[in-house]
Amino acid sequence: MPFCVMESPVGPLRIDEEDAFIIGVNRADTPVKAPDTPLLQECVRQLRAYFNGSLTVFDLPLNPQGTPFRRKVWAALQQIPYGETRSYGQLAAYLGCSGAARAVGGANHHNPISIIIPCHRVIGADGSLTGYGGGLAMKEWLLRHERRHSHA
Repeated sequence: MPFCVMESPVGPLRIDEEDAFIIGVNRADTPVKAPDTPLLQECVRQLRAYFNGSLTVFDLPLNPQGTPFRRKVWAALQQIPYGETRSYGQLAAYLGCSGAARAVGGANHHNPISIIIPCHRVIGADGSLTGYGGGLAMKEWLLRHERRHSHA
């Protein structure tokens, strides 16, 4: 399975490709590895543009692996506009599953394509930053970055 590792402002990111789809973007503890497929090269280009503030919507073929419910949550995450946030409860209500905030949180926790599928845009009902697979410092950085560039 092709993959690469890129440097980013939030640390090294591993990008995984399978069957011409991006299936993973996650923090990595491995050395940088140049992208060697056109899709990985495009994904790195778009992530760099995101990090420099010039890209607000990704356009990549994604195929996150998960249960039907998780895939439904991940699709809904992609509808949260750049620079905005939603609570877990709001996302559950949007999905027609009021009362399923914890299940939405579980799906967020298992999001295999971080940043591109923006689970960092989901916060606690009181506005607090809650769990994030990459750590709360990364979540806070991503949210500040988007707020800064969404008003530019």
